[in-house]
This record gives sequence, structure tokens and C-alpha cells, in this order.
Amino acid sequence: MIIKFLIFGLLWQIVGNPFIAILILLVILYFLDRRFVGVFPSFTKPLKRLRNISRLKQQLALNPNEVSSKLELARLLIERKRYSEAHAFLLELERPYEQSAEYWEALGTTELYLGKISEGERHILHALEINPRVKYGQPYLNLATAFKDTDRDKALHYVQQFQEIHSSSSEAFYLLGSVYRSLGRNEDAKQAYDQSLNVYRSLPKYKKRQERRWAVRSWFRKRAL
Repeated sequence: MIIKFLIFGLLWQIVGNPFIAILILLVILYFLDRRFVGVFPSFTKPLKRLRNISRLKQQLALNPNEVSSKLELARLLIERKRYSEAHAFLLELERPYEQSAEYWEALGTTELYLGKISEGERHILHALEINPRVKYGQPYLNLATAFKDTDRDKALHYVQQFQEIHSSSSEAFYLLGSVYRSLGRNEDAKQAYDQSLNVYRSLPKYKKRQERRWAVRSWFRKRAL
């Protein structure tokens, strides 16, 4: 914190305006975070996603039967939280992708967010039958979140299923803590965030760069409980 004030004071002296100095300091902190930590969201990723969505729509306007482009477009729309639009594209792809775990997981995810819980659960479980590690276990957490307000036992069951897959991922324990927190199980959430930090400390140096953002987020979430 002292270093930040010193940098701010130096910038104030250089530019002669405290508001511009604050703005420059925030920009510096953002770029340092994106380079070394990754807690702050990327400003460029949403723009790149929008460009890709536009490009894929243009491709499909020229060739409506290009199934790979439809699947990729549906995935990008899910990331944009445009679940209804993504769901419509996915329904057109059942036949060519009927053996694809990624397809059924994407379809089930859109249905969960559209309030079609039973259909979403069925399709996600089908995806997990095809490939139990599809999306690295994330579908289990999606199911746990979907049932947290209506069936706590089922939500906890899916959390346990997720735990069986992940044991050495800081991100996994961060997500687990978030689910426990949404279920009101704050002590379990703290333990999960602690485990996230412990896993991070045990990782080799090259892996810590990938997992650092989740360790930092776990630390802040734990402090907030």
C-alpha cells in the first residue's frame, strides 16, 4: 500500500493532476495484474468473442449446413450468456453430434440457465456418461448450483462427484468453495478456499502462473466469510 502511495505521489508530481495520476496508476495496476496475476477481467476477450460471433454468423449465412461453425457459435453465445440463442443452434446439431460429450454438456448447460432443469440435468448426465471428465468436472458444479435452492441433498451429491475428479487444482477448489458458499455452508467454503491456497503453494513454478488468479480469489473470498 505504501508503494502505491509513493507511485501515486510521483505520478502526481509528473502530470500535475491527481485525477490523471489515479487513472495512470489504475492502468499500471491493471496491466501488472493481467501480466502476473489475472484477477481483473480481460477487456480484449469480450471484443474478440464478439468478432468471432459476427464472423461465424456470416459463415453460416453463406453455408447454413456447416455444423462445426454452429457448434462453435453456440459455445461463444453461452459465454455471452445468450442461452436461448445458443440453445436454438444446438437443437439443430443433435444428429451429427449425438456421440459428443461436449455437445450434450453445452445443450444441458443452456437448458439449466433457461429454467429447464430436468432436461438440462438429463443431458449433462448423458455427457458425463460419454466422458466423465468433460469440461474437467465443471458440469457437476453447474448441476450443484442449479439444485442449491430446490434440492440441497442433490446439490451436495454433485459437489462430491466433482471432488472425486479434482484434487490438484486451485481453480477447482475455488469453484467448490463458491458452491458451498451459495449453499450457506460457510465453514465448508472456508475449507475449500484453504485447500485452493494449499494446492497453489504445492504447485511447481510453471503451474503457479496458471493457477495464481484462483488462489488470489480464494484468499479474498475466505477473508470475506
